[in-house]
Amino acid sequence: MKKKIAFELRVFETEKELAKEEANLLQMAVTARNKAYAPYSRFQVGAAILLGNGEIVLGNNQENSSYPSGLCAERVAIFYAGANYPNQIIKSIAISATSLDHEVKEPAGPCGNCRQAIAEYEYKQKSPISVIMRGESGQIFKCSAIADILPLAFNNSFLSDS
Repeated sequence: MKKKIAFELRVFETEKELAKEEANLLQMAVTARNKAYAPYSRFQVGAAILLGNGEIVLGNNQENSSYPSGLCAERVAIFYAGANYPNQIIKSIAISATSLDHEVKEPAGPCGNCRQAIAEYEYKQKSPISVIMRGESGQIFKCSAIADILPLAFNNSFLSDS
């Protein structure tokens, strides 16, 4: 038996095509990106999370010379949101990436670790977290839920009989 897993991705040519709230969130991700600490990879990423109460939480990648010790922008933001707003729904996350060495023209999606971290919150809150992605320039991608780009995600239902 074969089973196909697919999802729809919305593609926008410019920020003007986004809803005002989404365009603002993407601009906040750019602001966060510009403050990233990425001296080793020279690849700066910013994330902005919109909470149910309207609050916006920012994060950016924080590198370390001991590479596994760094943390991606998406996890910086989502862990901050979880620690400081534990009862708020996470509505969406915008991600913007650039390189200090070349122009990033394609949207950079979250890495596998970040997808799993976002999926944990999506599963916990039982509502989707939309993901808006953009490079330094070029098209903007939007998916309706992190589950779209991390199908068959591991979650706490695997850890108990209930």
